[in-house]
Amino acid sequence: MKFRNTLIGLLFAPFIAAAQPQMLDQVSVLVNDGVILESEINERVENVRLNALRAGQQLPSDQALRTQVIDRLIVEHLQLQMAERMGLVISDIQLDQTLENMAAEQGMSVEQMRESIEAEGGNFTAYREELRREITLGQVQRIQVQRRIQISPQEIDTLVNLIEEQGLQDAEFHVGHILIDASEDEDAARQRAERVLQVLKEGADFRETALAASAGPKALEGGDWGYMNINEMPTLFAEVMNDIDVGDIVGPIKSGAGFHILTVFDHRGVETQEVAEVQSRHILLKPSPILSEEMARAMLEEFLNDVRNGDADFADLAREHSSDPGSAVKGGELGWADPNMYVPAFRDTINRLEVGEYSEPFRSSHGWHVVHVLDRRTSDATESFNTDRAYQLIYRRKFGEHVNAWHEEMRSGAYIELVNQGRR
Repeated sequence: MKFRNTLIGLLFAPFIAAAQPQMLDQVSVLVNDGVILESEINERVENVRLNALRAGQQLPSDQALRTQVIDRLIVEHLQLQMAERMGLVISDIQLDQTLENMAAEQGMSVEQMRESIEAEGGNFTAYREELRREITLGQVQRIQVQRRIQISPQEIDTLVNLIEEQGLQDAEFHVGHILIDASEDEDAARQRAERVLQVLKEGADFRETALAASAGPKALEGGDWGYMNINEMPTLFAEVMNDIDVGDIVGPIKSGAGFHILTVFDHRGVETQEVAEVQSRHILLKPSPILSEEMARAMLEEFLNDVRNGDADFADLAREHSSDPGSAVKGGELGWADPNMYVPAFRDTINRLEVGEYSEPFRSSHGWHVVHVLDRRTSDATESFNTDRAYQLIYRRKFGEHVNAWHEEMRSGAYIELVNQGRR
């Protein structure tokens, strides 16, 4: 999920704007049976402005920025509506656990985080609810896109062979991307893409242009996809990347989504092929109508006390009670793994534990856990690691490819109307 990078990176700035007095509100967009308010649009526009100011980045015209913000909000509202239909609810307990993890990453307590936000004039309650929203968006996206991804053993074997022959690729590319939507008029979209390309080649700032013109998923980030290994890029990116130098502009490249324009902001070599791995075991309890959140946490606290007092064996408890069938039969053991493969709450908890240490009960998107770190090691790119790495690279590439298609499907099946401006 990307909520963590977004919220920590913005360093609480959005909630300063949120704390300011608001003018009388009005409905600006209808999205199915929901609405987007003018205040929501204005708040998001101001957030983007603040972030651009901190990054020293130029912004497009007010109208272009407003259009990008509305597009992003439409997609978010469609996802939130889907989450409601699915019955996906982020509990206060799960939210509090995430806040604790985020605060710990920054070397502070939740109370210190609150004080930092409020010292900047922000609203901690608004920050907390925005975090709940971000977690919900991340989870519904993961659930809906994950089911579309199929990875065959042959794909993994092919990439493993490539990794073993060439290493984990000797470069990562900092990719910029602009998408010109061609869903309504392909000829007009092609002409627009050509105009955008010409403006870029005449020296226009790529990020500013992406903010103004792109229909891609990273438009509000200036089209910035970050550093990517060529094997985890969307196929469209990877096919042209070897022929691009830093600063080159390539396109328009046609796909089913429209016309793409790419650049490379920078590139770097992979510094190491070693990975820090952890060997751990856990007990998972999933809340249900029968097992409440509080009961699950209390049971795990009791298990921990028994283990620490020598009255119970962790492996036996895992076999009997854990809701993770794959590890339960092995006494809760998860084997050696890169912590980054786990969901954020589990990863962050493992990273804070010493060898031999048990965690207190904590909440992740899967349920309530206690985890015991058995050992740590730094591993070379072994065959097992290469297989895991290959799977992760392929998964990330396919995930990126499917997200945009899923967004388009949601939009095409939705009723969307800009009030007093007609249906979209």
